[in-house]
Amino acid sequence: MTNYAGRYAELYDLFYADKPYADEARFVHDCIQEFGSRPTREVLELACGTGRHALELEKFGYEITATDRSPDMLAIARRRAAMSHSKIVFALADMRNLETPAKDYDVVVCLFDSIGYLKTDQALHDALIAICNRLRPAGLFIFEFWHAPAMLNQYSPMRVRKLKTPDGEVTRTSETTLDSQNRLASVNYTIEERKNDGTRSTLSESHTNRFFSVDEMKKLVSAAGFQCVKFFAGFDKTEPIADETWHIVPVVRKS
Repeated sequence: MTNYAGRYAELYDLFYADKPYADEARFVHDCIQEFGSRPTREVLELACGTGRHALELEKFGYEITATDRSPDMLAIARRRAAMSHSKIVFALADMRNLETPAKDYDVVVCLFDSIGYLKTDQALHDALIAICNRLRPAGLFIFEFWHAPAMLNQYSPMRVRKLKTPDGEVTRTSETTLDSQNRLASVNYTIEERKNDGTRSTLSESHTNRFFSVDEMKKLVSAAGFQCVKFFAGFDKTEPIADETWHIVPVVRKS
């Protein structure tokens, strides 16, 4: 798994400034209301990053515990939460081992394709069992994954983004290679910062994520004790899943 450390963590919200966190949180809330079999109060978020989904979900009245493996991302999340007087509890945790915090939840959420950092069937199975053990009876797990057909046929070997900042410009170059047999996408990021005073700095970080077919994921969650409720084409309740669909959002229930 990646670290999301240091300056990369500090720049994370710049890279994803246009991500519709509020709309995605609303979608999750609607799924909880539609598919939950009990009143939902306590929600656990895995791989919460800088806390933006958690803060949006909290607006619906949930008590949120948000976890991540990166201390640097959690530090940013805590600062953001403090500014809005949020009551979210942030905790350092690996989704394969959820002994802390030791309590049960009505719903577990894992968004932004973070489940793909579990690169083998065994790692994913271990995480799904840990998640199942943290859910109350009939609790929901709502998550997001990269869709294999879209990744295999439409991925871009290289992308370059230039982003303006108050002090200058940041350029992020993404170079992607696929391991089709193991369904893995390795992305090498190179970030160059050019400041208005003429100084420059460069950093790099590499991420490897797994992508899945819908049938493959259904088998994996079923083997871990979940019932498949509904698989959505991204955060959309009406669009059918197609080979061109990049992101799949499943709702599954603890059996």
